[in-house]
Amino acid sequence: MPLSSLLWVFLAFTFSGSGAAQKVTQDQPDITRQVEQSVTLNCLYDISWYMGAYSIFWFKQLPRGQMIYLIRQYSEDGNARDGRYSVNFQKADKSISLTISALQLEDTAKYFCALR
Repeated sequence: MPLSSLLWVFLAFTFSGSGAAQKVTQDQPDITRQVEQSVTLNCLYDISWYMGAYSIFWFKQLPRGQMIYLIRQYSEDGNARDGRYSVNFQKADKSISLTISALQLEDTAKYFCALR
């Protein structure tokens, strides 16, 4: 299998908020997929105070360090979708997953879930 047909996806998490305790759980190691496959990245979060409505964002960080916004999920909306990116948001379970379909080499990156 030629190396150019593989890509690496790294999952990391970040949360921003207003000083209250927040917890994030990562359940994937580095993920390798072939071009044109899909991958699903999971993010679990815990908020220790009543926050009301909130948004969860997915970003990717390119190998050179640039951060790129991918998609936003508002807590009061149905699952978000934008091009090859789709979200499965389970508010009651405090979980959100990002599926990237038809992977391309430029999807090689670190992926971040962020709460605001």
